[in-house]
Amino acid sequence: QVQLVESGGGVVQPGGSLRLSCAASGFGLDYYAIGWFRQTPDKGREGVSCINNNNGQTYYADSMTGRFTISRDNDKNTVYLQIDSLKPEGTGVYYCAAVHDAKSVQAMCVEFRVVDTIIWGKGTPVTVSS
Repeated sequence: QVQLVESGGGVVQPGGSLRLSCAASGFGLDYYAIGWFRQTPDKGREGVSCINNNNGQTYYADSMTGRFTISRDNDKNTVYLQIDSLKPEGTGVYYCAAVHDAKSVQAMCVEFRVVDTIIWGKGTPVTVSS
């Protein structure tokens, strides 16, 4: 069964840090581009960051505040999103997403568009509050 499982979310004070994990089962992440999206009630699902499956190139959405670093460990079949200097507007549910074909990688990683070919995890909630 193909599955993505996120973890690492929680409650953190402004200025704090979190490391989110996206673990895959049923398929090898090294053949997929992996993205992170954040969902909030007012803005819906927005792209945050992406790492491709070709040369490990990383992408970050201009609209995102805070400091994000995406990385992957193919041996652990896991992708990470390090978030530093969190602000209250960083609150939301963070989802990881996987795509394989070139057209979908372009859409998700370069344009941060949601496409039908995305494999989604169930999300991990992040709350930034004092």
